[in-house]
Amino acid sequence: MNDIKCECGHVNPYGTILCEKCGRLLDETQKDSKLIDMRYEGGARRSQTYNKTIIDKIWNFFSSVKIGIWLIVLVLAASAIGTILPQEMYIPKTMTAAEYYEETYGWFGKLYYLLGFHNLYSSWWYLALIAFLGMSLTIASIDRIVPLYRSLTKQKVERHEGFMKRQRIFGVTDTDQTDTQDLTQRLEKQRYKVREENGSLLAEKGRFARWGPYVNHLGLILFLLGGMLRFVPGMYVDEILWIREGETKSIPGTDGKYFLKNDEFILEVYDKDDKDFSEAIERTGTVAKNYQSNVTLYEKDGETLPGEEVNLKKIKDAQIKVNIPLKHDHYALYQMDYKKDELNTMSFDLVNKKTEESFGSMTVDLNDPKPKYDLKEGYSVELESYFPDFEFDDKGTPITKSKIPDNPAFVFTMYTPDKPKGETSFVAIKQTLEPLGENTYKLAFAGIETRNAAGLAVRKDMTLWLLFIGGGIFMIGVIQGSYWNHRRIWIQRRNGQIWLAGHTNKNWHGLKRDIEQVIKGTEIEEPVDQAQDEPSSKKGDVFNG
Repeated sequence: MNDIKCECGHVNPYGTILCEKCGRLLDETQKDSKLIDMRYEGGARRSQTYNKTIIDKIWNFFSSVKIGIWLIVLVLAASAIGTILPQEMYIPKTMTAAEYYEETYGWFGKLYYLLGFHNLYSSWWYLALIAFLGMSLTIASIDRIVPLYRSLTKQKVERHEGFMKRQRIFGVTDTDQTDTQDLTQRLEKQRYKVREENGSLLAEKGRFARWGPYVNHLGLILFLLGGMLRFVPGMYVDEILWIREGETKSIPGTDGKYFLKNDEFILEVYDKDDKDFSEAIERTGTVAKNYQSNVTLYEKDGETLPGEEVNLKKIKDAQIKVNIPLKHDHYALYQMDYKKDELNTMSFDLVNKKTEESFGSMTVDLNDPKPKYDLKEGYSVELESYFPDFEFDDKGTPITKSKIPDNPAFVFTMYTPDKPKGETSFVAIKQTLEPLGENTYKLAFAGIETRNAAGLAVRKDMTLWLLFIGGGIFMIGVIQGSYWNHRRIWIQRRNGQIWLAGHTNKNWHGLKRDIEQVIKGTEIEEPVDQAQDEPSSKKGDVFNG
C-alpha cells in the first residue's frame, strides 16, 4: 500500500481522505461525493496502512466492526444456551451430573451434558469468546481513537476550499464587511470555544462527546475483565455449606483455612393466632418467622500433615440470620435454608427372636457409622453395607439416592456364641428383612435421635469493584455520547466573500439553530443544508461522528 501525495506536496499515509497539511480531498473514491465523511476526520487508521506481518493481519482482523458484531452475537447465543437448563452448580448433589441431566431431561439433557453446556460459563471456549470480544473492543478502539485524537488536537483554523465546500452545512455571502470580534462574541455566547487566525474563525464545542463510544468500550472491557477474573482461583466463591448442630466443618472455598462450628440452630414460627399469617399456616402448617445459626468461626493454626488433627484458633462467635451474614476476610456466610429434625442416630437391640431376650444395644451414627459394634461377651455386630437414603432399583437391588440419611438402611452381620459364622440381616427404619434365610437373632429398632441442619451460602467476590467501575464508565459513555454532540463552525474570508461551513456528529437542527443565532442581524446569509441534495445512499456518512 502506497502513501498518497497531495497537490501541495505533502505525503499522506494510505487511507487518508483529506490532506493532513492543506485539507484537500485525497481519496479518489470520494470525488463523486459532495460531502466529506468526517467519521475519523479524514485520518488513516492503522488497519488501513499496515498489512504485511502476522501482527498486522491479527490487528486488522480484530479491528473490524463486523468481527466485533459477530463476536457479540456468538457470546449472546452461547449465554442464552447456558440458561436453557440449570448449570451444574445449581443441581442437587444427590447424584452425578451425567445421571441428573439424563434422568431429569431425557435425551436432551444427556446431549446438553455431553456438549459441555452444564458448565458453560467456565468452559474454555466461552472464556475464549469473552477474551476475543475484549480484544476486539480494545484493538478497534485504539485503531480509531489514535487518528481521531491526532486530527482533533491538530485542527487548523484556515481550511482548504475543497474542505469547506464538502461540509454538509455550507454557504457563501458576497461581502466581507463583517465584524470578526462581534462574531466571536456571539459564538462565545453560544458556549463555543473560538480560535482566530488571519481573520478566519473556528468555533467548536462539545468535542468530548466524540469520545463517548470509546468510553463505552473502556467500560465494557473492564466489565468483561471483571467477569473473567471470577474464574481465577481465590477471586470468586459461591458454595453451599450444610452443617448440622454440634458439627465442625471446613468452609468450602477457603482452601481449608477457615472452619465453622454450628453451636445451635434456632427456628421461630408464627403463631396461629396471628391474623396476617393464619391462612398461610392453615395451608402449609408452619410459617417461619426467623431461622438462624449460632456459630463459631475458627482459623487453621499452623500446618498439619495428612491424617493429623487440625489445630483450630477461635476467631469469633456470631449469629447468622436471613439477610444478616457472617463476614470475615472478604467472605460472607448467608443463612439460605434449613432442615428440621434430620436423622442423627439410630439405636438397635440384638435380641433372640423367640425368647425376646436382649444381648446388648448399639447406637449407629448415621453420618459416620462404625464398621463394628461389640456388645456382651461373644456378641458383636458388623456393618456390611450402609444406604443413607435407600431405595430398590429396577432389579430389586438396594441403592442410595444421596448421602443424606433421610431413609437409612443397613446390612448387618450378627455374631453370637451359637452362631460363630454369623447371620445376615437387612435393617431399615422400623423393619427387619432376612434376605438370606431364617435367622435366630435380629436387630430390633430401639429409637432414633434427630438434630437440625443449616444450609449456608458461602460467598466471596473480589471482582465487584471492577464490575461496578466498568458499568459506571459505560453509563458515563452512554450519557456523554447521547446528550452532547460535537459542533464546529468555520468562518473564512475568501476573495471578498464570507464562507461559512458547519459540521456536527449528530443533531444537525441544533447546529442550524446555533448558526442562525450567530448570523442574525449580520450581512452573512444563512448557509444551505447540502444533504437535501445528496443521494440517499450517501446521506448516512455525514451522520457518523
